[in-house]
Amino acid sequence: MTDDYARLSAPLFPFGRVVVTLGAVAALSDTGTDAFALLARHQCGDWGEVPPEDGLENDRSVHQGFRVLSSYVVGGGVRIWIITEADRSVTTLLLPEEY
Repeated sequence: MTDDYARLSAPLFPFGRVVVTLGAVAALSDTGTDAFALLARHQCGDWGEVPPEDGLENDRSVHQGFRVLSSYVVGGGVRIWIITEADRSVTTLLLPEEY
């Protein structure tokens, strides 16, 4: 088993409560995107399309208990963010403009 496989298959942190904004609900529905698949990627360390320095910050944040942000481009070029708060109490799916 490679390190990449292990990283992407094992959850790295708890979600807490999962909430979805109205814009994200519409985007997920309109594009036929599986929210659970995005959440699994986020929780297992696949940060999606973030700059390399943000990916490294997420890696540190997982271990130091800070906020974690992933960014995924779904159908039609729509971007969905997933943010897990530092205290791991809540994870939010939202559009960047809803931040």
